[in-house]
Amino acid sequence: MAASTLRDVLYSHIKARESYERFMEIGCNPERAGNTVALLLWLDHGCNNVIRHVPGLTTTAVFHLANEAKGVIDCLSQNVLMVPPTPLMSALCQDNGIDPAAFAYRQDLLVHGVADILDGIGNQLIFSDRLYYLLRRHQTGLLGRNMELEAPYAGCAPVIVPEDCRSMFITFSRNQAVERDEIFDYFRHKWGDCIVRVLLEKTNGGAQPMYGRVIFKSPAFVSLALNGEERVSIIIREREIWLRKYIPRQNNNV
Repeated sequence: MAASTLRDVLYSHIKARESYERFMEIGCNPERAGNTVALLLWLDHGCNNVIRHVPGLTTTAVFHLANEAKGVIDCLSQNVLMVPPTPLMSALCQDNGIDPAAFAYRQDLLVHGVADILDGIGNQLIFSDRLYYLLRRHQTGLLGRNMELEAPYAGCAPVIVPEDCRSMFITFSRNQAVERDEIFDYFRHKWGDCIVRVLLEKTNGGAQPMYGRVIFKSPAFVSLALNGEERVSIIIREREIWLRKYIPRQNNNV
């Protein structure tokens, strides 16, 4: 049996790519659209029972599906016991016997499954504008063979990502700082083995830190925490913590 080519693999994920583009068309930014597609692919468990329906949905239905997925993903980093209602998503998952609401109780299972898709076929294939532009440009055969598309596909190779690209910058209100271990345990409890370490501002004279940095094992965890937003907040010990993507600066001492 001949090895699959990159062209073959891109075609096998064409419904996921079309779904990604549909979510972008209704106003989702790339991060949120990617998270939504990755969630639906994970619910599919390798089948196309869910994702194959998305390209043919009406604009209104796509909008509702995107909002339902946002509700599921947004609750993953919050202290909630149940996700918001997901009637459309649940209907699409009916053949798989999956109830998305049940995953509020196994958030680590959902988060790691979706993160693996984002780090693998998601960001390396499905969400690659360059690869799908190349595929569509050569799909008629009039331009001749393209060596990149015809090359044997060896799978998604692990990508080494610098810490700065998988970090979040955190800020506290004055005198409302949270201990390093509390932040670490918060994410470890909810998402399992996802975090490398937590760094806090170095202060003098017993002053409480005002900011810090959370370093995750993968940029997918940062993507899922923000889900397309510039910044989000979480509550630890009744204290609000704001999170956003980490941008290195010379005066940062974390």
